[in-house]
Amino acid sequence: MPREIAVFDAYVPAIVLLFIAGALLTWVLDRVVAMTGLYRVVWHPSLFRASLLVCVCGALSLAAYH
Repeated sequence: MPREIAVFDAYVPAIVLLFIAGALLTWVLDRVVAMTGLYRVVWHPSLFRASLLVCVCGALSLAAYH
């Protein structure tokens, strides 16, 4: 994967685009977790959301740069 991608004649680091994709995927997963009621067994929902974002973005980055 290239390190920079041209978006509207501006070079954007690929990791930024992966972060945006990870944020959208995390938002979808957050909605699914909320609809299933899994947040009732989570100790700290905000911390769970933040760690889910880190895990999703990390997995996307590893998949793209491997």
